[in-house]
Amino acid sequence: MTKPEILPAVRFIDVSRHFGEVRAVDGVNLEIADGEFFTMLGPSGSGKTTCLRLIAGFERPTSGQILLHGEDVSKLPPYERDVNTVFQDYALFPHMTVGENIAYGLMIRKVPTAERQRRVEEMLELVRLPGTANRKPSQLSGGQRQRVALARALINQPRVLLLDEPLGALDLKLRQQMQVELKSIQKRVGITFIFVTHDQEEALTMSDRIAVFNLGKIEQVGTPAEIYEHPTTAFVAGFVGVSNLLSGQTAQLITGSDQTISIRPEKIHMAEPGAPIPVDSFGADGRIRDVVYLGVYTRYLVELDSGGDLVVIQQNLSSTSMDVLAARGQRVRLLWDCSHIRQLSSAPQGAV
Repeated sequence: MTKPEILPAVRFIDVSRHFGEVRAVDGVNLEIADGEFFTMLGPSGSGKTTCLRLIAGFERPTSGQILLHGEDVSKLPPYERDVNTVFQDYALFPHMTVGENIAYGLMIRKVPTAERQRRVEEMLELVRLPGTANRKPSQLSGGQRQRVALARALINQPRVLLLDEPLGALDLKLRQQMQVELKSIQKRVGITFIFVTHDQEEALTMSDRIAVFNLGKIEQVGTPAEIYEHPTTAFVAGFVGVSNLLSGQTAQLITGSDQTISIRPEKIHMAEPGAPIPVDSFGADGRIRDVVYLGVYTRYLVELDSGGDLVVIQQNLSSTSMDVLAARGQRVRLLWDCSHIRQLSSAPQGAV
């Protein structure tokens, strides 16, 4: 007996969206699995938010097809798509109570009052806000209002939830707390979350997979570990985390090839000048030009004798701020394992 085919929650087939001469989305191919926490990551103007709006139906593709669970929805209006959206500004009705805000979608669909109240209480338990149904949004903190917006979107039981930079207005500590909460809620409800952000930490923290956008195209799709440890283009290596890029003559002198490579700062070990270079390792000599003490770790900027600079990050396991700052101006030998370099291409991938 053959297993039934599991259709992707969302599929883009050669999707483009042009605004005059601007190609906001340019020939994107993409599949997002059912039940996946998928993040669209990229800088402003990279096309990630336009892709989210195309899924929601707020924009229509100039060309190509968008499928939701196998159905072509490219020309359907938003209200005919089984998706809901959570926005950065929460979009709560200030004159309504928390319970009324959450129940609004059910009220529009004429769900009976008792059923609405039951489901509102379920949603408040889910987002850990029990007992707040009678409060007004103005009586809640930013993080609590964001949870109410999430509950309002989830109460309609969409198959796909779209989140447009929903944590952008929160302070750092609260944003980090909400990252954990969002992932936990997604696991409990089991539906597809599609999250848009420019924050690399958010993407790495929460996602099952990430699509990195640049200039309307997708540069790379992969798990957080794949995106971070194995970037395929110079853009991904530079945008996701901190990465050192070596090319041309500098790369030739160190690795024997002038092809562009990347090496993460935490993979580099600082040794005494003249220290032996282990088998299957690369080495480069230089002088520490700058030191930035950041508490848990220190960032060193090393000017290479062969040209260019490398950033090195080391944990402060036993060093004090005075120790590390005294290193400025010292000569060092940098060592890293050959397996930690990544050879890069420079152009985005048209199809993923």
